[in-house]
Amino acid sequence: MSSTALPKRVALHRNATDSSVPSSVTPSPLDSPRQSPSTTSLSSLASEAEVSSKMLDTYGNEFKIPDYTIKQIRDAIPPHCYERKALTSLYYVFRDVFWLATIFYVFHNYVTPETVPYKPARVVLWALYTIVQGLFGTGVWVLAHECGHQAFSPSKVLNDTVGWICHSALLVPYFSWKISHGKHHKATGNIARDMVFVPKTRDQYASRVGKAMHELNELMEETPIATAFNLVLQQLFGWPMYLITNVTGHNNHERQPEGRGKGKQNGYFGGVNHFNPSSPLYEAKDAKLIVLSDIGLAIVGSILYLVGSKYGWMNLLVWYGIPYLWVNHWLVAITYLQHTDPTLPHYQPDVWNFARGAAATIDRDFGFVGRHIFHGIIETHVLHHYVSTIPFYHADEASEAIKKVMGSHYRTEAHTGWTGFFKAMWTSARVCHWVEPTEGAQGESSGVLFYRNTNGIGVPPAKLAK
Repeated sequence: MSSTALPKRVALHRNATDSSVPSSVTPSPLDSPRQSPSTTSLSSLASEAEVSSKMLDTYGNEFKIPDYTIKQIRDAIPPHCYERKALTSLYYVFRDVFWLATIFYVFHNYVTPETVPYKPARVVLWALYTIVQGLFGTGVWVLAHECGHQAFSPSKVLNDTVGWICHSALLVPYFSWKISHGKHHKATGNIARDMVFVPKTRDQYASRVGKAMHELNELMEETPIATAFNLVLQQLFGWPMYLITNVTGHNNHERQPEGRGKGKQNGYFGGVNHFNPSSPLYEAKDAKLIVLSDIGLAIVGSILYLVGSKYGWMNLLVWYGIPYLWVNHWLVAITYLQHTDPTLPHYQPDVWNFARGAAATIDRDFGFVGRHIFHGIIETHVLHHYVSTIPFYHADEASEAIKKVMGSHYRTEAHTGWTGFFKAMWTSARVCHWVEPTEGAQGESSGVLFYRNTNGIGVPPAKLAK
């Protein structure tokens, strides 16, 4: 099934001298010269009204709001795809842990000054070790993610036990993450309630760059160095900052149950984090689970401290610390690209519903690593947002089934391959600055938001009065 994105994903650069005309690879009414007022007929007025009601993504493709139901999606999936098998899931856990242990054993015993006397060679080999361990560590993270969605097995006790152990080993507060992540799934694409990579609105972005909202109409191209710097910060610190300050989640905590969000905002020392039982991310009934998550982190932290004390902190950094950073990198990259793309819409709360929000995601491809080490989390994420309890080993078949229902609303970049994954990171960083309605959109269409940017790429921002 083809994507609604442009076939070649051409980044359209706007003409700096005339930013009032949206660009598009395919002809559109916006490309045609408009008649003068003296020659305007009723038919041309109707045509202009039709144009103004259209919704255009960043690349100028016309967007239609999904009109199918969740029942249609679920009914299209073969019944056996819903089956969860504990032994199958446990096999993958033991397989990944086996490879983590084996790789450590081989490097610890055979990449030593005695066996590899040339130090630069040892440095290169141990750097390779951190990368490979980071890949398999991410695989374990994904399996714990399956546990959090109860897709691991029919047993909630087994799911939460395995998830708590695996996530704690990766310094992830399992139950704390599970609860907030569940809220993300319940409100995907909702600009006011989503919990993961909520895009900035126009005024938020303007505040960040120190500009007035109307000034974003002008081309103020961000330098590649600035884009690269922001990406590095995101990849290094995005995950811990999300846990500590809820940095990419919504900031509407006043609406949380029991008044727990009164006066609290995302940011340092605001109480909005994944470790505090009284955080507005949670309800009072969740407090014990948040504490249990913290206990898991304390146990693993103590073990790491003992290992560092006994074997040296530099060894601990190489054995665990750098692979841990690689896991964080992959986690942030995967999540960012699942929910950030020039073709994806976001919705105001009064226009949003679950079926629409779940379609505001995109599948990509990451080759052998994506399929066999990351357990398909990159390749089947659209399906995952519709039915998150389907285990990953049935996700490909289920994805094929729902494409028939979604039609043009199913988005994929699988044709770009694993190199396209990295290119998409750069493209999204350059193109996806903030979201706003298509200029002139009316009614329900005005509640559907698309990415715009100041880099002169794609449809220009809406013109605002100064």
